[in-house]
Amino acid sequence: MTEQEYKDICVQRFGIEIYERLKKSRVAIAGLGGLGSHIAVMLARSCVGTLHLIDFDMVDISNLNRQEYYVQHIGRPKTECLKEKLTEINPFIHILTDNVRVTKENLQELFKDETIVCEAFDRADEKAMLVNGILERLPYIRLISGSGMAGFGDANEIRTRKVFQNFYLCGDEKTDSGDGAGLMAPRVCICAGHQANQAVQLILQ
Repeated sequence: MTEQEYKDICVQRFGIEIYERLKKSRVAIAGLGGLGSHIAVMLARSCVGTLHLIDFDMVDISNLNRQEYYVQHIGRPKTECLKEKLTEINPFIHILTDNVRVTKENLQELFKDETIVCEAFDRADEKAMLVNGILERLPYIRLISGSGMAGFGDANEIRTRKVFQNFYLCGDEKTDSGDGAGLMAPRVCICAGHQANQAVQLILQ
């Protein structure tokens, strides 16, 4: 497959104007677990031109029930494994990786060149750190966060809402894996789909 052949099929699906806007776009994904790995795959399939993948973790057997990894990936960095997978989906995508934990100290440097960031952390304290840090120090970034996708409840409770300017929240905003509901692939993927879809909407608006 050539790049021209790939472009031609995308243009057939989306039209040339939408394809060009997607191709020129860039999205950062912070956290490459159940949310982030699926967001990345969806955006790669949507012809987003550049993805910035950020995660410090290695693939573990416990990830396989809901994340975009396979047995052969166990023990390898998530950034590395996901980059390989995305280039198999779209060999012409540009992928940047940072195999690092996001902290208050490095947040500004990591995200200073971004305009859209998808927050996909597991822990509530890390989510709050990223959200607050971006809203306070990088307010021009459009931030899409996930909150509430645990268990196997009603999928229609997962939604996207604009909290305020440049901040969007996806999920049911109430279910937590700590309540004994666990994290199951269907609802996690649905929430990831909401985040990826919001990113595409922001690119094309």
